[in-house]
Amino acid sequence: MVKQKTIQSEITLTGVGLHTGKEVTMTLKPAPVNNGFTFVRVDLEGCPVIEADANYVVNTQRGTNLEKLGVKIQTSEHVLAACIGCDLDNVIIELNESEPPIMDGSSKYFVEAIEKAGIVEQEAERYYYVVKEVISYVDENTGSEIIVMPSDEYQVTTMVDFGTKVLGTQNATLKHMSEFKTEIADARTFSFLHELETLLDHGLIKGGDLNNAIVYVDKEISEKTMVNLKKAFGKDNISVKPNGILDNLTLHYPNEAARHKLLDVIGDLALIGCRIKGKVIANKPGHFVNTQFAKKMSKIIKIEQRNHVPTYDLNKEPLMDVTKIMKMLPHRPPFLLVDRIIEMSDSHVVGLKNVTMNEDFFVGHFPGAPVMPGVLIVEAMAQTGGILILSSVPDPENYLTYFMKIDNVKFKHKVLPGDTLIFKCDLISPIRRGICHMQANAYANGRLVAEAELMAQIAKNQ
Repeated sequence: MVKQKTIQSEITLTGVGLHTGKEVTMTLKPAPVNNGFTFVRVDLEGCPVIEADANYVVNTQRGTNLEKLGVKIQTSEHVLAACIGCDLDNVIIELNESEPPIMDGSSKYFVEAIEKAGIVEQEAERYYYVVKEVISYVDENTGSEIIVMPSDEYQVTTMVDFGTKVLGTQNATLKHMSEFKTEIADARTFSFLHELETLLDHGLIKGGDLNNAIVYVDKEISEKTMVNLKKAFGKDNISVKPNGILDNLTLHYPNEAARHKLLDVIGDLALIGCRIKGKVIANKPGHFVNTQFAKKMSKIIKIEQRNHVPTYDLNKEPLMDVTKIMKMLPHRPPFLLVDRIIEMSDSHVVGLKNVTMNEDFFVGHFPGAPVMPGVLIVEAMAQTGGILILSSVPDPENYLTYFMKIDNVKFKHKVLPGDTLIFKCDLISPIRRGICHMQANAYANGRLVAEAELMAQIAKNQ
């Protein structure tokens, strides 16, 4: 079981935003389990939070830009790539402007900051989406395509072709995410001269200089452009190196552009919201196709999570039959709603109930069209969870279990006589001081019929 991870202590970086040109302070802070990556605008009233979620992407021009309720985050991909590359799950990213500092145009300084802050394991288990079949997204306008195929671990390959003499076809591959720091993190962002001219004309890249972006010169530099470049970069002289790059920079790798595109893919796919076990192949990737693919993956994963039904061998010898259950639970028929416990660990329990026409509640609950009351399904899930919490003490017969809170209850389908109900309860957080917080799901006929977050406490039976 792989545990979730966050940083050990908070750490602050300062710099300028590439497009805004504004000084910005960014603080990375430890985050609780299941928080994911969240941006916080501390410069705005109420410190609004924007989750790193593909569904909040509103613009992909020169970076991946998020917006929630009018609050914006620009160029999110480099810091998110660093978080994934450092094997993190939960981080709070505080900003006093809309855009993280560009630093040198890579993820290098973010990775160094994370390592300086330290990384710690958390109590909760990391969720992986295991890719079982090829999933793809194609941008018909550009020919860009991203696919993911089954693999035992997360791998990324990027293939780029810019169709220019100065920068042609390049490939880059990351087979193990542990190599992100040494192979990908210091690959810097880049631009072509013709793009740079447009950006300068539109007042963008105000924070740009020759130290945070590689500029490939794909055309003759006009006198007007040379004047604008000198002014934008604060330089008296600018020239083109023999390899077609604007001066003051030396490439870290011959395929640095492809490596940076791979960095961008990792940062953009962080917006899916969970880890992937699959191999990603991106042909001519860009922020638009990356984030569209992330949206598609996020939707597929949510649907599968919602509809996922675990399978169990119901003919297998149960861990506890009804006699053993009654030795632990104080409930008795007709209010005992669990027939068997078929699986249990320190963090989860699975129970079963056979629903028959002989149930007492069918006498008065829609007797002409019998349906199991939803509240009793919730009670049955709670009784199953009660087995888990009572198993944490050496003398469960001396304890009673009491409800403290019920949240997010949803009833999906009717439960009828003849159905077999399966209850699965997973701890949301470790049991402490006799308090158990769990996610409970009920299944019947191969589908989810009810779900709820339950909190209960055990107390000595005085």
